[in-house]
Amino acid sequence: MLGDDVTQTPNAPAKQEPSLTIDELAAASRIPSRTIRFYQSKGVLGSPTVRGRVAYYGPQHLERLKLIAQLQDRGLRIDAIRALTTRIDKGELDVAEWLGLDAEFRAPWGDDRPRTMTEAELLELAGEARRDGLIADLVRHELVQRQGEVYLVSSPALLLLSVRLEAVGIAIPVAAAATKILEKHLSRASRELSDFILERARTGDDARVEGHVQDLRPIALDAVHVLFAREMERVLREMAESGQTAKLGKKKPR
Repeated sequence: MLGDDVTQTPNAPAKQEPSLTIDELAAASRIPSRTIRFYQSKGVLGSPTVRGRVAYYGPQHLERLKLIAQLQDRGLRIDAIRALTTRIDKGELDVAEWLGLDAEFRAPWGDDRPRTMTEAELLELAGEARRDGLIADLVRHELVQRQGEVYLVSSPALLLLSVRLEAVGIAIPVAAAATKILEKHLSRASRELSDFILERARTGDDARVEGHVQDLRPIALDAVHVLFAREMERVLREMAESGQTAKLGKKKPR
């Protein structure tokens, strides 16, 4: 039979017609209808299909609302979301790829996490630097914050460095001021370096970013260590050669 010679191919799934009213979309997405209308007014959510006098929304609207929520969770404002979704709609950007890259950018570079500590734990951490008034100095210079019966330590690693410096004779105020100097210059260097790398990636030069951020972390940290050590060696050598370090000799007893 003629029909026996015809190769049967499965039919492609029919595109689902928009069938949700705005109230039904709001219920499905758990987003208020007024917020949905706001997204439409800002151009981040497509227009509905109008049949008669009723506007209907489809699965694509629900998926876009989920994406908007994900982007807002990452701290993006509505203008940034519009720019991003415009690129997605034009096919210039893969959303899964971008979300993965964004997660890489947000991943921590170290294990230094804020924690709370008791007074006894702070004094135990201080070790040889333990003394009367130590905790008051730590609070005064914002290395810890008192919260009731405990202390919030925003950076346990910096706190440990400060008490280690205290133990070898570098006072907490000096250590805190030195930290501010480092933060100021490293913040500027981090911004300039990030802008430089991203600009090269945007212009198609060799600096590839996608999928390599995690690999870059240890290399970048090693580079900071090497460059800082080299510069400190150079500066201290120049100070010694110029005679500035002679002023650091022991003071004569009165």
